[in-house]
Amino acid sequence: MKVLVTGGAGYIGSITAKALEEAGHTPVILDSLLVGPRVFVKDRIFYEGDIADRELLRRIVAEHPDIEATIHMAARIVVPESVALPYEYYRDNVAKSLELFDELVALGKPRVLFSSSASLYATKDSFEVTEDDALEPTSPYARTKRMMEQVLQDMSAATDLRAIILRYFNPIGSDPDLESGIYAKEPSHVIGQLVMAARGLKDTFTITGVEHPTRDGTGIRDYIHVWDLAQAHVRAVEKFDEVLATVGAPNTVINIGTGAGVTVRELVASFEKVFGKAVPLSEAPPRPGDAVGAFANVDRSRELLDWRTSLSLDDAIASALAWGEKRQEILGYE
Repeated sequence: MKVLVTGGAGYIGSITAKALEEAGHTPVILDSLLVGPRVFVKDRIFYEGDIADRELLRRIVAEHPDIEATIHMAARIVVPESVALPYEYYRDNVAKSLELFDELVALGKPRVLFSSSASLYATKDSFEVTEDDALEPTSPYARTKRMMEQVLQDMSAATDLRAIILRYFNPIGSDPDLESGIYAKEPSHVIGQLVMAARGLKDTFTITGVEHPTRDGTGIRDYIHVWDLAQAHVRAVEKFDEVLATVGAPNTVINIGTGAGVTVRELVASFEKVFGKAVPLSEAPPRPGDAVGAFANVDRSRELLDWRTSLSLDDAIASALAWGEKRQEILGYE
C-alpha cells in the first residue's frame, strides 16, 4: 500500500514512515521542512512543500495514483509557542489542513488518518479518559486539534471524506535503530529536557507545576513509546475501511496510549533508575497552556485496531537516552 504522510520529516512522521516500510508499505513524504530535518526523510519518496499547495498535491497524486490513504501529521505542536503565536497555529494547523482535505476529496483520495491530541480532554477526577469524555482544550495548539476534528466530522458527513482520528497521548523515545528521534536543539518535551539535564547540557530539569490535583502534585501523562505509536498508525491504515464499517460511521476517534497514568515525579524516578544517577531538579509554575493531564482508556483501540503497546516506559526512556548520545552524529548538534 502507498500512503501519503504529511509531516513525514518530523519526529513521529519519520518513525511512522519507517514502520510503514517495515510492514511492506510505501510512504510518500510531504513536508515543508519548516521544523523537520531533511536527514530524517532518508531515501524515501519526498516532496518538499506546503500541505495547502493544491498544485503540488495534484502532482503528487498524478505521479502516485496508487496512494490509498493519507496520514496527516504536519502541524505546529509546541504548546507555549501556540500561546505566543496563535495566528501561525490557526493558519498552519487549521486553514492549511482545510485546503489539504478539500483537495484530497477532489482527487478521489478520501481516506485520512489524522493526528490529534489527548490535550483536548477536560480533567477528570480519575484522570482516565474515554473517547466520549468531555473536551476542554486549554491552549491554542489543542484548540486547533479540536477544530480539525470537527472539520473532519463535518466534511465526512457532507462529502466522500473518511476519517480516523487518533488522539495521541505522550510519545517518547526514538525509533529502534536510532535513525530518528527528538530533533529540537532544546526540546520542549519532558523526556528531552530530562536527557539534557542528565547529560549536563542544562543545569536542572524543571518540574513545571507542583500543585496539581494529582497524587503527588505534578502533572499526569500517558507516556507511549513512539515506536508503539507508529505501529498503531500502520494498523489503522491497514484496517481503515474495516474500522469505519465496524462503527457504522464515516469517521471515528481512537485513543492511542498505554492505559497507564504516570506523574512527572514518577517519570523522573523511572528515568533516574534507567539512567543510573540522580538528575538535578528544580520546580516552577505550570507553563502557559499546560493541562493537568490524563491517561487513555484503551478499550477502543484494542477492539477496533486489535492493537496494544508492546514496549515499556523503561524501554522508552532507554531509547531516549540512547538517541541523546546518537543525535549529534545525525543532526550535527547535541
